[in-house]
Amino acid sequence: MDDPFAVCTAPVLPQPQREALLTAYESPPRAYHDFAHVGEVLRHYTDVAAGPGWMQPVETWLAVLYHDAVYEAGRRDNEARSARMAVEAIARWLPEAGVDAARVAALIELTARHGQHGPGDFGSGPEADDTRHFLDCDMAILGAEPAAFDAYHRGIAAEYRGRVPGWLFRLNRRRFLKALLAKPRIFLSDFFHARYDARARDNLRRTVNAWQ
Repeated sequence: MDDPFAVCTAPVLPQPQREALLTAYESPPRAYHDFAHVGEVLRHYTDVAAGPGWMQPVETWLAVLYHDAVYEAGRRDNEARSARMAVEAIARWLPEAGVDAARVAALIELTARHGQHGPGDFGSGPEADDTRHFLDCDMAILGAEPAAFDAYHRGIAAEYRGRVPGWLFRLNRRRFLKALLAKPRIFLSDFFHARYDARARDNLRRTVNAWQ
């Protein structure tokens, strides 16, 4: 999207906060989990805003902005550290904005378990819908056009190169993709299921078969 910091319902982020966030996404250099990825997730965020809508648009927007702020391939605490960064940034730069920082952190931390959630895991109601839509926004790349999906797949491989042996990456990655394919629902929300499930399955099947 043109300006990821310009969302009509969101508070204006101070320039130092914007700069700190952009700097975070540049370290270490990333092949996929960079700020361009945030922009892509925000594109899906605006689709939800124009469709089913958000109960907490500001909190969800901030969760999108910060969800991969800390990212080192292979580490298990990226999401927790990103959540802490978000909470600290809200306290420092948006103390009067009325943001539910705990909700922002909770959403970010849920991204650590992508592929493990089911549609019914979060109950019902608008807050549960927000959770499902937020997680689907981050996973929507699975249902992208084949060229975009392949670029994502190569980017993930590049981020792990030199951190884990190639054979181990391929083993774990194929296991993850096959587990997604085996799920009755790849996406948690009806909104994303209807839009992207069929193409996501095509992308996943093609990639898994290429590694056989």
